[in-house]
Amino acid sequence: MTRLATFPETSRLSAGRQHGASFRDPAGFVFTRDGVLYRQINEPGSADYDKLLSSGLYGDLVKSGDLVPHEEVDRELSPDGRACRVIRPERMSFISYPYEWCFSQLKDAALLTLRLQKAAMARGMSLKDATAYNVAFSNGRPIWIDTLSFTVPKPDMPWVAYGQFCQMFLAPLALASQVDIRLLQLLRSYIDGLPLDLASALLPTVSKLRPGLLMHLHLHATAQRRVPAQKEQKASKTSTRRFSRTALIGIVDSLERTVKRLEWRAPGTTWGNYYDATNYTDAAFAHKREIIESVIDRVLPLTVWDLGANDGTFSRLASDRGIPTVAFDVDPVAVEKNYRRASAASERHVLPLLLDLTNPSGAYGWANEERDALATRGPADLALLLALVHHLAIAHNVPLERIAEYVARLARTIVIEFVPKADSQVQRMLASREDIFDSYTQDDFERAFGTRFTIEEAIPVRESVRTIYVMRRREPAGEREA
Repeated sequence: MTRLATFPETSRLSAGRQHGASFRDPAGFVFTRDGVLYRQINEPGSADYDKLLSSGLYGDLVKSGDLVPHEEVDRELSPDGRACRVIRPERMSFISYPYEWCFSQLKDAALLTLRLQKAAMARGMSLKDATAYNVAFSNGRPIWIDTLSFTVPKPDMPWVAYGQFCQMFLAPLALASQVDIRLLQLLRSYIDGLPLDLASALLPTVSKLRPGLLMHLHLHATAQRRVPAQKEQKASKTSTRRFSRTALIGIVDSLERTVKRLEWRAPGTTWGNYYDATNYTDAAFAHKREIIESVIDRVLPLTVWDLGANDGTFSRLASDRGIPTVAFDVDPVAVEKNYRRASAASERHVLPLLLDLTNPSGAYGWANEERDALATRGPADLALLLALVHHLAIAHNVPLERIAEYVARLARTIVIEFVPKADSQVQRMLASREDIFDSYTQDDFERAFGTRFTIEEAIPVRESVRTIYVMRRREPAGEREA
């Protein structure tokens, strides 16, 4: 249950530092040394690792793009000196989590997991876990990033990761499809997967007419309830029920059919159709695009975050230049449309994700170290904040100073749009509430952001009352010296 991540560059890394999420599997763990990511393979995982390579499974999965490639390096790099092997996996540009994915991303990750299980079974192996945290999105598609997830199973035993798959993938997908897309956010609370009894209770009765959901969710939940909690572990260890290879293949095939049949028809929303209802003229829109392209070409960022990306129109000004770009938006419809568009066009450099900036992803899991908060996965070289600040300041009452403070944690350079009260979009927002925002002026905006950033440019957008600013973060003295 390990993952790759962005790590801070500190002197502690020179001796090797085990990552906070990588401690549950005795087969090995992820660590960093001098900012380079490694995976240690311990004695309990050595035989499985050798089988992964000798069976041809590793080669097959790397060739198909389903498994992260790696190279073996000197085992003296081990931070504790106990490694049988040390490998250096290819590093992902950004690690995202299931509660940040749209419906189709979670579905694609589920199908990847089942595809890996089928490939492993064909080579005499099996996945010993099926957590969504072993999946990252890279080059426009999901990829498995835990090399040590593969094991040689005991003969005639059930798939040990079956329950985990149902909790991590099938249950949230079914709830999103059959009830409400917002239920995917339950994965923020249940980071090990949704309890099946809860999913069964929330699903409509008609879902029992679907054989896959009936068997893998409803009856599965009933079976779990029948086993007393204190005896469940003992019962699983002493079970004498045998599963033939044919039966195991049948279960995986059934799960695959069930997942494939789950669909979500994204309804129209304000943000999902944002650019159809914008108050920009063609000239204003073209000028805004020209400004952003100019900044990207001048800054030459290695990473871009678009905070409030909608359908990714402006995100692609960076990703189309080959720059890894994360396109965040609060609306699941906008993120879904963006991901489907990227998938259909086989776009490799844009990653649509769900993000509510008023409640961003936090540090979750054991000791609040297993899942990184958004800010600790940055900063990005460049962030776009287009037509966003007025929503935070007016719709959510977040003071400009606090917005500036948080944004400074997310990016080194920003392109940020100020939308004044005279703009029709802001007037529409104020029509249904009292205007208590005396400090929401352009002068106040410049003053608030000027404490955290150096304002390099302020460019009025043609045929509009809006202004686009280019700002560079003021670095603390210690960071400047480093």
